[in-house]
Amino acid sequence: MTDKTNIVIIDDHPLMRRGIKQLIELEENFTVVGEASNGNEGISLALQTEPDLIILDLNMKGLSGLDTLKALRSEGVDARILILTVSDTRNDIFALIDAGADGYLLKDTEPDTLLSQIKQIAQGEVILSDSIKDLLLERHRSQDPIYSLTDREMDVLQLIATGLSNKQIAGQLFISEETVKVHIRNLLRKLNVHSRVAATVLYLEHKGN
Repeated sequence: MTDKTNIVIIDDHPLMRRGIKQLIELEENFTVVGEASNGNEGISLALQTEPDLIILDLNMKGLSGLDTLKALRSEGVDARILILTVSDTRNDIFALIDAGADGYLLKDTEPDTLLSQIKQIAQGEVILSDSIKDLLLERHRSQDPIYSLTDREMDVLQLIATGLSNKQIAGQLFISEETVKVHIRNLLRKLNVHSRVAATVLYLEHKGN
């Protein structure tokens, strides 16, 4: 990752956007390259600015945070996407993780804690509470599908788990970005998960056993 982390904020509350921006800019390596007040604006902005990290509100008027997230991923946006919300509902959490969110933090988190967690997500770590990890793992305890992966798919999964982007994985394995995408698609299907985060959780659990 480059020294500077470019960030886009998508939130329909002007006060919230200002607060998040002020908090983020306390960190000298973070730069807010754009703000959007709704999902459609946010998608256009992300495609224009190609940020490293997107901070996305869940409950927005118009296009919801979940639909915005799905649209960003279907448009091929490879940025890390952090959901910042007031909701800790289990169904919301599952839906967002499956749709490709990289982290899920609550708006009532203390600012210092929030900033340090945003830094961790920007560095490639998966930030979920233990209870969410446990819920995700319960879906897959019956058998360990990791053994069905090919050696190359396993290589890709290990690099996903360290937080690398598709481009970085391609560079590490000397393959094209398109080939990386194919491997990721195949391994997600075999693991029966819909996102890199859920695959990472399974990989870390597998390694820990």
